Amino acid sequence: MTEKYIYKTQPYEHQRQALIKGAKLKNFAYFMEMGTGKTKVAIDNAAYLYKEKQIQLVIVIAPNSVYQNWVKEIETHCPVEDYNIFVHKVDKKFKYYADKLNFYLINVEAFSHQSGVQTLMPILLNLGRYTMMILDESTTIKNREAKRTKAICKLGTMAIYKRILTGSPITKSPLDLYTQCSFLSPSLLGFKSFLSFRNRYCMMEQIPVSNDRFVMVPKYFINLSELEEKLKSFSYRVRKEDCLDLPEKIYQQRFVDFTQEQKRVYKQMQEHAFTIIQDKEVSFANKLTEILKLHQVCNGFLKTNEGVTVSMEDCPKLKELIKVIEEGDGKFIIWANYIYNIESICNLLKKLYGNKSVVSIYGAVSVEDRTLAVNKFQNDPDVKFFVGNPTTGGYGLTLTAASYVVYFSNSYNLEVRQQSEDRAHRIGQKKNVTYVDILMRNSIDMLIVSALKRKIKISAETLGEEVKKWLTS
Repeated sequence: MTEKYIYKTQPYEHQRQALIKGAKLKNFAYFMEMGTGKTKVAIDNAAYLYKEKQIQLVIVIAPNSVYQNWVKEIETHCPVEDYNIFVHKVDKKFKYYADKLNFYLINVEAFSHQSGVQTLMPILLNLGRYTMMILDESTTIKNREAKRTKAICKLGTMAIYKRILTGSPITKSPLDLYTQCSFLSPSLLGFKSFLSFRNRYCMMEQIPVSNDRFVMVPKYFINLSELEEKLKSFSYRVRKEDCLDLPEKIYQQRFVDFTQEQKRVYKQMQEHAFTIIQDKEVSFANKLTEILKLHQVCNGFLKTNEGVTVSMEDCPKLKELIKVIEEGDGKFIIWANYIYNIESICNLLKKLYGNKSVVSIYGAVSVEDRTLAVNKFQNDPDVKFFVGNPTTGGYGLTLTAASYVVYFSNSYNLEVRQQSEDRAHRIGQKKNVTYVDILMRNSIDMLIVSALKRKIKISAETLGEEVKKWLTS
């Protein structure tokens, strides 16, 4: 009985109910909004099945930005004393222990080519009957034609227990559900093909794209109450607004990797910055300027000494921002330090969600327009995003309509961080607020957020031996 399960960390009531409903089932979906603790529930579910002698291996497939976070989550929440964690591309060779609960963590991007399949196939052929497979942020396989979707669904047939985790299973339309649920089991929705599923829940129309060519696009959706009832039979839904026992502030970190272009430029700037810092004749202000340039590269651009802004293609942080937004349900404050990023974010959000969905505050916005922006964000349901510079907009404003605060980049100033957090978390706020830092892995982003956590104000004076050592790593 799950009621007798002994937790390592005390669950909230909604987490306890989620485990009670899903723990014993072969296939289950935890549709739990960002910040409600779905990772802990999945870990407890795995531990429960291990203690019931149903599984010995847990394969966790998650986006690159979060899959390594599972190490800390397992260490924090797993009540099993003897467990083994293997991280794909970090640890050299997977070793299975028959007397332990084994976790294998792998990023979903590995299945866009053969390496992911070649890695897991022999493991599943040998241990599939003792395996639980967890697909974190399952909307990453919503595209049924994608190579990784096909690969992950095929591998999933070899695991005896499966779980999908996401805060928002529908990012664009109910059709997103098909492959996510098919990964669990095609029988859950009761359709053998996507076409039959689409015909049941969607009315399509032909759109001409050329003189002799048409494409089929959704016109409207039908029978959704029936679909909802089917989902309820194998899922548990949690929204933040329903969790009265959650802490007032919830913190998360999302990690991204440099593009090849960013990596090349960053390495060059890093070497130059170290040389400048070593020079005792150079002023602290000039040294700090070199650090700022490293920070700019992390955020997808570089401002030259002549004042010219050089942009970099395919900014990973922008892509991750959209993923974060798709997982949440509510209004977002997005803080960014640089005008280039603020304008890029606004343009992208307007393109994806409409011109009326975004308001912004930064240096170029007049006082009158700032007041108007705040009023729209607070009161207009069509306005979903507030994008601003935390130095300009992080003081004095009331932005309690927000459920999420995303730091696209962090200020070096501790006071600015604290003040910008409190725009959403102040008198009048009746919701739990989730704070998400998007961080470039192995970069100065990590130094900044570490210093902020330790409540250190970063300035030119901090450019001592610690920073020198970090720059050479």
